[in-house]
Amino acid sequence: MRHHTIYKQGWRSLFALLSTTVALSATSAEGTQDTIHDPWLKKVVALTGNHKPGDPDPTSYGMDPKTGQFIHPQQTYHAYSPKPFDGLLDYWDDKTYSKNMTLEAYYPITVEPFHTWQNIVDFYGRRYLYQYVRRDLKIFDITNPKELKLLYTRGKQWGPNGPQGEEVNPYPSGDMFGAASIQWSEARQNYVMVQAFEIRRFGLLKDKFTQPEKVAQIRHAKHLKGFKVYDMHGPLPDQWTLIAERSTDINHPDAKVGEQQGSGVRDIPTWFGGKTMIVAAAPDASYALTEYGNDLYSAGYQSWDMSDPANPVFMDQLAVPGQILNEPAHQKAYLDNPRAGNRTSWMGARMSLFIPTPVEEGGKYGYAAMGGLGFYVVDISNPAQMQVVSHLEFEPSVAGTEGDFIDVSQVEQTGLVYFSGYPLNEECFEPYKDVHIIDVSDPAQPKKVGVLPRPIPPKEAAFTDFCQRRGSFGPKRTGAYTQPGIGRQGILPYNFYNAGLQVFDVRDPQQPTIAAYFVPPFKEDDVASYAMGNLSHSVYVEYDRNLFWLFTNHGIYVLSSPVLGQPSFAPPKQAWPPRPASVRDSQ
Repeated sequence: MRHHTIYKQGWRSLFALLSTTVALSATSAEGTQDTIHDPWLKKVVALTGNHKPGDPDPTSYGMDPKTGQFIHPQQTYHAYSPKPFDGLLDYWDDKTYSKNMTLEAYYPITVEPFHTWQNIVDFYGRRYLYQYVRRDLKIFDITNPKELKLLYTRGKQWGPNGPQGEEVNPYPSGDMFGAASIQWSEARQNYVMVQAFEIRRFGLLKDKFTQPEKVAQIRHAKHLKGFKVYDMHGPLPDQWTLIAERSTDINHPDAKVGEQQGSGVRDIPTWFGGKTMIVAAAPDASYALTEYGNDLYSAGYQSWDMSDPANPVFMDQLAVPGQILNEPAHQKAYLDNPRAGNRTSWMGARMSLFIPTPVEEGGKYGYAAMGGLGFYVVDISNPAQMQVVSHLEFEPSVAGTEGDFIDVSQVEQTGLVYFSGYPLNEECFEPYKDVHIIDVSDPAQPKKVGVLPRPIPPKEAAFTDFCQRRGSFGPKRTGAYTQPGIGRQGILPYNFYNAGLQVFDVRDPQQPTIAAYFVPPFKEDDVASYAMGNLSHSVYVEYDRNLFWLFTNHGIYVLSSPVLGQPSFAPPKQAWPPRPASVRDSQ
């Protein structure tokens, strides 16, 4: 196996720092006291100090009475409590706003109100939708999108007051449904699902600087840190067979659960069914240079050989400057970053590389969203030796996630990718998160060429800026890595939290516009009060049937629009994910 950073340095000794167990206590600028026992976190604080932003001047942000637009604060911290401003609605807006969009169906079903992943798979001429997050799962038959059928439930059941009762069909302790890539495998002659297993953060750790017991729990998590691989012989869990399990702790590949180091696999693995799989992962605790209060790891990228999905083989680990503690070049790069010590910024990868064309089909480049470390172009033509080609930095946009997602659906035709983070605070208590347009036609010299327009409420709304509508406002993602059919050239459908689904027309990248939108209502009677602000969290697109699926904290919306084309409600003509025609009838 091979492990490297772009500096090509060798294996690092972990013993010296791990042997240091002295607790650190220091008073922060806000008057709270650090209580740090973890040796890696102690070293980070000693290196960076505490430069957490304080409250911004209340006169420096808020509604501009002349324009009716919200002026964002220039810098904030991650806030767990509301930060109201003059002009904020004192109620949850229950109206729906729509342009160039048709509501085809609505289902008041939630897996959980904060965040979920989705996959679509076809079996035996029928189409199935998986919606899930960790231990909570629902499987739907969506062959007829206007007659969705709930087939299977697992985990907690959510109601207006939060989770209700005991888990249904509970997973064994330490198990779950990880963020998944599902593809046809020629090697296995069936669908294969790779599930990501990453450390639990939300609901466990709030502030790593003051919760040493929680930090220790994550270091010694009682679940896999890595990924699992399943054969899928049908749509339901009892038709799946576990064929492989790997830890991303590449230094100790045989370490048992509880002893495995690092972050595990973050978000969805990038895998198209062939040899090469790339995942976001920190292999050990030395990948410690990150500020965000509930995360301990700055993830880089690992490549794995999936020629035989039952025997995944590690190929390479890539880090970019500013990730690894105890390596002087990395520490210098981190200290040169204006975010160092702010205790707010997400640093490193949240998702895997964004790859428009699989390596096996001639793809050469992947694109990396590395939070406060910026944007990278990576040469993946030899996955066993990934190489950084180029880098772009961005001005700090703190709080919030500054670089999480890259849409690559347009790049092969236009040379443009779309790079964005997403908001973490509600009531717009952070800088606005632009969707940046980057020209990568010369991979060695990427260029910033513009941003997508900021959504504006319709005239009939009782507010002039979406910040006034309460909750979070800003871009999330345009869907999953792969979605049924072929993405539309010139069309980018972003989930925008309290602004719902916003569909951008980028056929003229010099003058992008919003071609359609669907802004759902807040439903106060159906959602726990503490989850109200996360109105919509994901869009998934059936490009082969011209349908948007919008997932919200109170249910699922099925939408069509002329920007996609005439919708179809018949069974799909071609199976998804793609597979040989000879097996379509039997699968």
